[in-house]
Amino acid sequence: MQIDKRFFRRIDESDDALFYGAPRKVVHIDEGAIAAVGEIFASRIPRGAAILDLMSSWRSHLPPEIAPIKVTGLGMNGAEMEDNPALTEIVIHDLNRDPHLPFGDGAFDAAVLTVSVQYLTHPIEVFAEVGRVLKAGAPFVVSFSNRMFHTKAVALWLEATEEQRVGLVRRYFAESGVFGDIELIDKSRRLGPQSDPIWAIAGCRVGK
Repeated sequence: MQIDKRFFRRIDESDDALFYGAPRKVVHIDEGAIAAVGEIFASRIPRGAAILDLMSSWRSHLPPEIAPIKVTGLGMNGAEMEDNPALTEIVIHDLNRDPHLPFGDGAFDAAVLTVSVQYLTHPIEVFAEVGRVLKAGAPFVVSFSNRMFHTKAVALWLEATEEQRVGLVRRYFAESGVFGDIELIDKSRRLGPQSDPIWAIAGCRVGK
């Protein structure tokens, strides 16, 4: 994917470790959107899976019916992740500093990236690494809304329309070269009270 590096600059280019150093124990989407994310997870993640929760925080929004065997949270703030009841393992790692994931090949049955894809400065490399650590056929679910820390979102995301953001995440999957069955799950317009829109792109790790 040949994209000018300027597209992945941020308003705030200071060390991400400084920005995420203080715990922010708040949810970044409202209750309706959280429920929509849970529905997406329930429909795509196999029961009893070993799950990788990328850019994890203090909540993972995984519905209880998934009953994962383990959930590994990889994120920037240990205090937030320690307060996440879904996590069974915590790994502190800055993907913008080092896109390589500190796990072996085929270590997980599923991976999720929830409302944080807009902060990745090396998205293709990260998506390729997710594919490496997933078993063949395992799903990767990337969900996003229109809310964010604007100073840390990449320029390409800030300048894109909502429709273009959907296409951008699709392209991350495609350009990584390791995912098939790439699909859009559109929860942006839901019945009931008005709440934050949710979109998700899901793909399955190709290979045997």
